[in-house]
Amino acid sequence: MRSHAVLAVALTLVFSALVSYDCLAQEEQEPAVVSALSGKVPSDAVVLFDGTGLSEWAGAEGGPVSWTVADGAMTVNKGAIVSRKEFGDMQLHLEFCTPSPPRGEGQDRGNSGVYIQRNYEVQILDSYDSKTYVDGMCGAIYKISPPLVNACRPPGAWQVYDIVFRAPQLDSQGEVIKKAVVTVLHNGVLVQDHVEVVPTGGRTGTAETARGSIFLQDHNHPVKFRNIWVREL
Repeated sequence: MRSHAVLAVALTLVFSALVSYDCLAQEEQEPAVVSALSGKVPSDAVVLFDGTGLSEWAGAEGGPVSWTVADGAMTVNKGAIVSRKEFGDMQLHLEFCTPSPPRGEGQDRGNSGVYIQRNYEVQILDSYDSKTYVDGMCGAIYKISPPLVNACRPPGAWQVYDIVFRAPQLDSQGEVIKKAVVTVLHNGVLVQDHVEVVPTGGRTGTAETARGSIFLQDHNHPVKFRNIWVREL
């Protein structure tokens, strides 16, 4: 009987070791290889605008896209646009340029915005040596969270947003059980650090979902955009 007990213990130890090894092997699977040269689009990214056309975009109200394309950039013109593709968790990169010379003051100065899933607005504004309410300045999550710092470049200079977005988690009834989260780097500087968000609201707001389009706002200012791509996470 003692030998049987010893054998049982030995088998248990072997089985535990095999399970532990299998779990370790799963945890240590090699990450996928992604080519990401400095200044280039990552190899696994979905390109939404490369400077040559607007085929990845539609009019926000269902009409045609009237934005103009020239010199590798698109310029806001007569109506907002939305991406034809929908995204959930993602890394979003886009570059923008507010008009030079600047015109207007406060919110009436180089105003646009990028709405993630048509719901959560990261404000675009000329906030270089220009004052407005802090949760409405460039780099703010509009009316929710002011930027940690003002990282704006002068009007006419190209600027960069790198946004990491985690979509809301919903239950079987479509109710939010975990809020969406946004992190923003503005010109390489952290301005929003893992901030929980709710829909900005207004006419662009939609029900919160696991996936949604990217909405670029027309606020009657000729803001330019270029180099827009998404990595799904």
